Amino acid sequence: MTDPSPMETAAAADVPTELTDGYHLVVDALKMNDVDTIYGVVGIPITDLARLAQAQGIRYVGFRHESNAGHAAAIAGYLNKKPGVALTVSAPGFLNGLVALANATTNCFPMVQISGSSERHLVDLKQGDYEEMDQLTAAQPFVKAAYRVSRVEDIGRGIARALRTAISGRPGGVYLDIPAAVLGAIMDKEAGASTLSRLVDPAPRQLPAPEAVDRAIELLAGAERPLVVLGKGAAYAQADAKIRAFIESTGIPYVPMSMAKGLLPDDHPQSAATARSLALKKADVVMLVGARLNWLLGHGEAPQWNSDAKFIQVDIEPKEMDSNQPIAAPLVGDIESVLDVLAERTKPGQIATPAAWRDELKARSAQNVAKMAKRLEADPHPMQFMGALKAVRDVVHEHPETYIVNEGANALDIARNVIDMHVPRHRLDSGTWGVMGIGMGYAIAAAVESGAPVVAIEGDSAFGFSGIEIETICRYKLPVVTVIMNNGGVYRGDDVNPYDDAPSPTTLMSAARHDLLIEAFGGKGYRATTPAEVTAALTEALASGGPALIDCVIDPSAGTESGHISHLNPKGITVGNITPAKK
Repeated sequence: MTDPSPMETAAAADVPTELTDGYHLVVDALKMNDVDTIYGVVGIPITDLARLAQAQGIRYVGFRHESNAGHAAAIAGYLNKKPGVALTVSAPGFLNGLVALANATTNCFPMVQISGSSERHLVDLKQGDYEEMDQLTAAQPFVKAAYRVSRVEDIGRGIARALRTAISGRPGGVYLDIPAAVLGAIMDKEAGASTLSRLVDPAPRQLPAPEAVDRAIELLAGAERPLVVLGKGAAYAQADAKIRAFIESTGIPYVPMSMAKGLLPDDHPQSAATARSLALKKADVVMLVGARLNWLLGHGEAPQWNSDAKFIQVDIEPKEMDSNQPIAAPLVGDIESVLDVLAERTKPGQIATPAAWRDELKARSAQNVAKMAKRLEADPHPMQFMGALKAVRDVVHEHPETYIVNEGANALDIARNVIDMHVPRHRLDSGTWGVMGIGMGYAIAAAVESGAPVVAIEGDSAFGFSGIEIETICRYKLPVVTVIMNNGGVYRGDDVNPYDDAPSPTTLMSAARHDLLIEAFGGKGYRATTPAEVTAALTEALASGGPALIDCVIDPSAGTESGHISHLNPKGITVGNITPAKK
């Protein structure tokens, strides 16, 4: 075989090399790692990235505000147990998305935010580029990790690193910065393909130490008043059957945190949700499963808790242990693995809950259920939160596949108590931060990811944070019914400004017609002033399977300042003692 002639070599050199660019490599890397949906807001420099993703078979859902797109990606991560992906432009768009990314990190939802950014040589010398910002530095304090891709050949590595970090260990939010020049950079297609990789076992099982499990078993076996607290981490784990088997085999009463409702049906005989205060105050051994002793659980402190209680904590993050109270039996590992080892090492009948403790909780539950039933039976006019939410509850009972999204102050607190859940991961709410503005993003993602109907129960104030996304709901023809508890104010609508004609700080428009908003975008609007009208409207809306909004007119005096957490308001000089400024 002879060497090629100079003419043959020259001819081969003239054959064009097939090329790729940063845009294609991002999409190829995402597809290789089973990312099938992106939530975002387009603009310079990522518009073509969204177009290409859509052309290559990735579903793109375009929002009106980056925070809402980010919230959608975060809750998609929670529902699917794999990272949700949000796409934003640089600087202001990045910052808008960062709110949701920080919230995802706080709530332990796996999420990756990919943002375009300005050129590094301009940013670093602060030369005033278009939307110039050092986004990587800005993101780092608020996320699990932040990375920047500075070369086109590193895109595959950056995507893989971000996805693995988001889902491994304790899940959280990850920021991935891709400058515009990297997106537009061109390289050989074959060489580019060789830089991409598919993740192997990105969230490996983490088994607890056997001696740690034995320590926990010993504590539970000796308890007189044991209690299990199920957090949203338990719901995220998707170990539903194993959680139920552990609860039922031991007979231990349990209290679900709000997003853990439905892991076992709320009417399960071992549920102590309706006797929560008594359960927390008297339990002597408490097993936390995917729950943290943060403010939502009073930091584990007396008088809300028994000062002598011993805590067992199941968490994948070792640093979580002892964060508020001494943990007598830390169980470090993923929830499913911990439950497996518990089942293997517990002898039959070793853990048995005393009947006296179960009976005490059942008696208190019966009292509280009777009190709640009496309140729900009332039908005052103007309509109260209870009446409207009872109507929602009764309709949703006929549609158990429905997802409930819930935010607000009183709208959140009262709905959580009135609307019982029977299916896991179907209640999505404000979570650990208690942040407002998650409503429409969560509702859109729940509908997109599941195809099931969604009922978003919103306070009128909370709705304002993301309300424009009803256009997104209508544009994508999603089965989302938004139910607004409209009492004309932040907390309540009867506050007055005694000093001039300006509205008080908590006053909204009492005559607001939220139902007309959705009609502007082609959805169906309803206005309800009685529980019967709520029932009729929600029944019709769910049957239609399309976008709808029900404006529930609530008594302006209904509700309390800050809902159930009014005690967190600092006490200073009362408003009545403040002297108004002279005009």
